[in-house]
Amino acid sequence: MFELFTNMMREEWRVHSTLFGSLSFALYPVMIFGIAFMGSFILPFFAAGIPPGYPSIIIHAIFVLLGIMVGGFGLMGREVMNRRFGQASLLAYSARSLPITERHIFLVFVVKDTVYYLILCVLPFVLGFAVASPFLHIPIALVLLLFLTLTLAFLSGLALIFFLSTVYARSSLAFGILCACGVLAGVAVYLTRTIPPAALFPPLQLFTSFSWGTLIVALAVILIPSAIAGLLFTTEFLDTTKRYVPVYAPLVRRLSFFPHPPLAAKDLLDLVRSGSFVGQVIFSFLLPLSLLWFLLTILTGILTSPGVLVIFAILTGIISATMYTWLTMFDTFSSYACLPVSVSTLLMGKISCFAALQLIPAIFIVLVSFASGSGAFLVPALVVCISVSFFALSVTCWLAGLSPNVLIYDAKVLVSWFVLVGVALLAVIVLTIINPWYTLASAALFLPAWGFVKLSFAKWDRREQQGF
Repeated sequence: MFELFTNMMREEWRVHSTLFGSLSFALYPVMIFGIAFMGSFILPFFAAGIPPGYPSIIIHAIFVLLGIMVGGFGLMGREVMNRRFGQASLLAYSARSLPITERHIFLVFVVKDTVYYLILCVLPFVLGFAVASPFLHIPIALVLLLFLTLTLAFLSGLALIFFLSTVYARSSLAFGILCACGVLAGVAVYLTRTIPPAALFPPLQLFTSFSWGTLIVALAVILIPSAIAGLLFTTEFLDTTKRYVPVYAPLVRRLSFFPHPPLAAKDLLDLVRSGSFVGQVIFSFLLPLSLLWFLLTILTGILTSPGVLVIFAILTGIISATMYTWLTMFDTFSSYACLPVSVSTLLMGKISCFAALQLIPAIFIVLVSFASGSGAFLVPALVVCISVSFFALSVTCWLAGLSPNVLIYDAKVLVSWFVLVGVALLAVIVLTIINPWYTLASAALFLPAWGFVKLSFAKWDRREQQGF
């Protein structure tokens, strides 16, 4: 098992370093180290403006979200056992030719991915904080405790999504029952307000007040769902014949107002018929936003209720921009290389499909605004959500083209994305703090967004496209 694990780790490094170059990929953890190091010096000024404990809540929530993004192993199923980037075969596929069970290989793959992302993201962040700690007179014991709790926070998010995605892959009914129970429990806690937020999350409680009992609970929250998910996981899916009503032509007609209706309709049908659409909406959109909403409700003592709604709309716009990766995850230019189709045409088709998918965050914002009693501020919330989403999409298209899920691990691409999107978000957040209605000005982001889209067309039409 250890030999297979080490070979998978080498393979993961080779795949990424081949795609981006060894130096570019090696700079990715260096970038996270730098962010943590510089952020440590800003933290005292940031903490002076908000109540004690809030910075630790935000940092731990970020690593829970990271775990959620990494942990959807249950949805990968056959894809993980076959490929990772396009048609590139991996060691995980060796169960078909070697006397090793698919379950054994997949569980090693899960362990490899977990360790890999801990080294790639969690460890550099803590090291950055550790290097800055002597200048801020922070004891080393607190640094070690932060490493422990951030690791547990990351693993908690990963274990939760691994468990839920595996249940979803097995039975949508069982998944629905689990979600209903979770929603009812969350509503009960929210209405009674008898349990402090830290008590609901053992790693955070461990950071604020260390105890061996809390550590055992935190480990149990990780190990029990992971063990159940490992037992439930299967790579054996019954082959069934699926029959679909011919809806392509009617869908093209409905999307006739888009520049390239056939491509937009094809992408929508691919997304739905692949079986990943519902899972992506649940695990890549609803669950992260639910956690963010819970986090933001804690800030009601700092921000007004309308301010919380608009900030949430901004975050929803950022997460909505990741829908572009849904459309490009298993679709490469090599599939179109023999056709008279340019990269810019494909990009416009996917942008059109992305525009159709924005109906999901729009409905979500409407529901949240009225459920939170802030329906009067629905208009600015919708405007800022859609504006931020399209602006982030345009930057992604310019920087990553048709391969956002791959190039996001290039440090140069990621830093550029953070700088460009971060400047726009900072301006919108300032407007939110002044007056939520001022965020209507965020509609102006469509102008630079269209500029980035035009630049992306010119940029990616000039470059030779790789097939992975």
